[in-house]
Amino acid sequence: MRDQPTPEVTQADVERIVRSDFPPEQFAEVMAVLDEYGVESWQREKPRVQLAVLKLAAGSPKTLRMSIDAAACDYRDVLAAAEFPGYSKKCTGRDKVSPEEEKRVIEGDWKQYETWLKRET
Repeated sequence: MRDQPTPEVTQADVERIVRSDFPPEQFAEVMAVLDEYGVESWQREKPRVQLAVLKLAAGSPKTLRMSIDAAACDYRDVLAAAEFPGYSKKCTGRDKVSPEEEKRVIEGDWKQYETWLKRET
């Protein structure tokens, strides 16, 4: 497995995406749901995981709830689904891909994540 890039994100990024993806009147409620993650000592990389949850939610309060609950069980599940969806589907399991294909998938996943994170609000 090749090294996959890791986003460096902040709480300001989380708040910007919440404001972009949800109506203003839902801001406090969405932030309260997101803040359910990171209270346990094993729940690492709070802003990164919160952004993964937001990406998966795509503005849906129901999906936000399901994703934050999934993160509370195992944060790696939401990170993989949000940051590396192609890799999770193509490069894991029984079927092996060539090193070139693996590199292409990782680069594609990284590009889609960066595009999502840096989009204009």
